[in-house]
Amino acid sequence: MKLKSLFLVVLALTLTACGGVDPNSPEGQRQAIFKKMLKVSEDLGGMLRGRIPFKEQRFVSGAAELDQLVRTPWQHFPQVKEEGGETRAKDEVWQRQERFQQLARELEANTAALVAATAALPLKSTDLAAPVQRVEDSCKACHEEFRAF
Repeated sequence: MKLKSLFLVVLALTLTACGGVDPNSPEGQRQAIFKKMLKVSEDLGGMLRGRIPFKEQRFVSGAAELDQLVRTPWQHFPQVKEEGGETRAKDEVWQRQERFQQLARELEANTAALVAATAALPLKSTDLAAPVQRVEDSCKACHEEFRAF
């Protein structure tokens, strides 16, 4: 009975490990970065919209973190789509690289502008709303063109 239970536990763990994306693959690397970007962006937007308490220093550090993060996922999009991997990226990412890179640079510019907006302390949410909205709009524009939902 113990041997049978042990076998079932090992089998369950093995099957669980087979279903995910390899965290070291380009897809796994991008997913991890995009998840971090989403978390930081949601926190910034949440502070401005009153969903979470506004903490000035946390907002400043979050904007800086987001600015660094948005510069990293693009290196994990190989020039040619990986075979066999599950991805939420449309084939257009690889077919329309120039446009994809243009949207990436726009996002980077918008997060840099957000960081610049955090330089004038004390922070006022009225001064931060537009830069945060531009960052969110950049994310949305890329998702609409290049992400398969």
